[in-house]
Amino acid sequence: MTPTNGQRGLGWTLVAIQFVLLGGIASEVRHTRRTPGWLRGVGVVGAVAGGAIVGLASARLGGQLTAHPAPTSEAVLRTDGPYRFVRHPIYSGLLLFGAGLAAIAGTAPATALLGGLVGLLSFKARFEEGLLASRFPDYEAYASRTPRFVPRSSSSDRAH
Repeated sequence: MTPTNGQRGLGWTLVAIQFVLLGGIASEVRHTRRTPGWLRGVGVVGAVAGGAIVGLASARLGGQLTAHPAPTSEAVLRTDGPYRFVRHPIYSGLLLFGAGLAAIAGTAPATALLGGLVGLLSFKARFEEGLLASRFPDYEAYASRTPRFVPRSSSSDRAH
């Protein structure tokens, strides 16, 4: 199914807000002199790990990668690579990246902007899932067994 004009507009609006929120968090990093060293260290690890996750998940999509949440006409449903652990690894990586930057900044505005990013990406993921479900008949089954953002341990991990 091709997204309607309203869905395309909403998708681009969500993308724009996402970049504004990430930019706002990044702009708070200038306050690091007030952040304890251990928290900056945790933040750097989180930001680097988040960036790596975004890179890996983006590479898995290859030419199908687009900022807009609607699948392209050439898209196939990805359920392998990082997509076997979570439905939205790029969003997961962005959240970890943003959390890392917020930790580095150590400011209330960065934390508030991170909260906004969590809310926005949660909404954007649900919006995207509706588009994916209408395009791919197998999406609902995939979604029922795969968490949205945070991987869960396998049953064999829980048994030990």
